[in-house]
Amino acid sequence: MVVAVRVPEEIDKQAWRAVIRGRRVQVPESVRAAEAAALADAAGRLGPAEWVCAYVPVRGEPGSVAIAEALRAAGSRVLLPVTREPGPLYWGEYTGADTLRPARYGLLEPAGAVLAPETVASAQLILVPALAVDRRGVRLGQGAGYYDRTLGLADPTARLMVVVRDDEVVEWLPEEPHDIRMQWVLTPGSGAKPLDMAPD
Repeated sequence: MVVAVRVPEEIDKQAWRAVIRGRRVQVPESVRAAEAAALADAAGRLGPAEWVCAYVPVRGEPGSVAIAEALRAAGSRVLLPVTREPGPLYWGEYTGADTLRPARYGLLEPAGAVLAPETVASAQLILVPALAVDRRGVRLGQGAGYYDRTLGLADPTARLMVVVRDDEVVEWLPEEPHDIRMQWVLTPGSGAKPLDMAPD
């Protein structure tokens, strides 16, 4: 695993978030574009699934709407999050970039029908945003808790795949009891790889 973000193990999640957000704002636009293209290419090679849950990256997150486009082109139907009050995510089917509308938190959402949170159970693959992930599959999210409340509704056999930059795969992150571990990571440089799920 790449271990490029160095943070002492005793610091908490908020400190980790500050470090990684600070690094992300320094990424040149040319690098962002190249990484987004690489992620879209890798997403298109994940293999078709009947349903995939994805998202449109915003605020410096790696990737672009091209990930959803690549998944559709590979033969999958794609669900994107629709935010409501804090709680599990609702969903909408992605039918093209021209059908997205601005939403809270600067997100882009499908303009069509809003589907219940339990719709996530139909997905065979779930792409999950993060600031970082460690070798055990512990994910560092933005802190709002939407995915923590959502992933418990997923099919237990679904592949949970976190999307980060290559240097955001780290050796250790703080973990809380409610955290759901990821099994796979998708990065621009390495594509899709299984995480080391060995016990501590």
